[in-house]
Amino acid sequence: MTPSPEVDPRVDPSIEDLLRSEAPQVLGALVRRFSRFDVAEDAVQEALLVASTRWPVEGVPVEPRSWLVRVAYRRMIDLLRSEQARHRRERTVGEAALAEQASGREVIDDDDSLTLLLLCAHPSLSPTSQVALTLRAVGGLTTAEVAHAYGVSEATMGTRVSRAKQQLRREGTRFVPTTSADRDARLASVLRVLYLVFNEGYTASSGTSLGRVDLSHEAIRLTRLARSHSTQDPEVAGLLALMLLTEARRDARTDAYDHLVPLEDQDRSRWDQRMIEEGRAIIDAVWPLRTVGPYQVQAAIAAVHATSTSDADTDWPQIAALYLWLERLAPTGPVRLSRVVAVARAFGPQRGLDLLDALDREHGLADDPLAGAREPAVRAHLLDDLGRHADAAVAFRSAAARTQNTVEQDYLLDRARTSTARESSTR
Repeated sequence: MTPSPEVDPRVDPSIEDLLRSEAPQVLGALVRRFSRFDVAEDAVQEALLVASTRWPVEGVPVEPRSWLVRVAYRRMIDLLRSEQARHRRERTVGEAALAEQASGREVIDDDDSLTLLLLCAHPSLSPTSQVALTLRAVGGLTTAEVAHAYGVSEATMGTRVSRAKQQLRREGTRFVPTTSADRDARLASVLRVLYLVFNEGYTASSGTSLGRVDLSHEAIRLTRLARSHSTQDPEVAGLLALMLLTEARRDARTDAYDHLVPLEDQDRSRWDQRMIEEGRAIIDAVWPLRTVGPYQVQAAIAAVHATSTSDADTDWPQIAALYLWLERLAPTGPVRLSRVVAVARAFGPQRGLDLLDALDREHGLADDPLAGAREPAVRAHLLDDLGRHADAAVAFRSAAARTQNTVEQDYLLDRARTSTARESSTR
């Protein structure tokens, strides 16, 4: 695979937005013509790179999509020419298509975004590969940008993307709209991918920043795109509402020194009211349809937080009830831990700790691959609220050791020191 150099960071944001919105359309045009996703995706990445360096100097073309298609076609022909003789037929078709493009007789108007999203979420791919391929093919990000977002080397991410494309080729996947029977299952995979991208952007799994705003915004953009093609699907709307209502709190999550600020201590005047209003309008519109899925329930929980004027004003019993409903729809470790927090806030820390112990015994939350890192942090807060400061300090340190995000580590270690000081003062 030809590595994709990183786009010049000085590119005008409006040009960058245009390139990312056109990327799936250009890729769709090439894949439809050649039936070779793996080669076409490399060609499109290189066309985007050429545009990012030339357009700021020469100006944006009158037909930017056709310009990108022509450049990508030329690069794709070069790539195909370097392959074995079995690709001669594809090269001939491509050269004819290029001549047609150069004559100005064709402008690509098809919107292939949803088909590409469904293709990138192919069930044969691992979740990591689905995320990487989606960000490359539909998001228009370079391999370097995706690697940076996930805290791995460009070579590592390049290998993941290359393997994903090879897997699609082995599966014989074709660039065609899915059947109605297959579409629902594939769309569910798309939503899971976008949810993973957003979560990584909101709270990064590693690094020196709490989150990565560019990744969260890209997830929101792609979810809007999915919703524009699936206007009747309430779960797509629910996911978009959830993202907006959650992202609205970003600015208040850290202070001027980039220290983590818990939800109960956040300055709610810093929450983005425009996002909150949009998110509430979306969830309010689909909730009466009574086809409720996990993303809608999570959006409803986020809406309760967003409409509370203060932490004391929050309707925690309602949130606890919603989490119980969510656990029945999506019985995962993170959901169970969130229900513990809600129960503790609604009915007291002892009720929360009892529930945590019961769920640990029944579901092994401490060893859960998704919830294990967060379990000691939840336990630490409950122990601290119960006055068991020495035990809380131990749990806070255990939680700090399990996260690679330095902002979270600093917060947890500070709480451990505070708990230790409280324990000493009571002796």
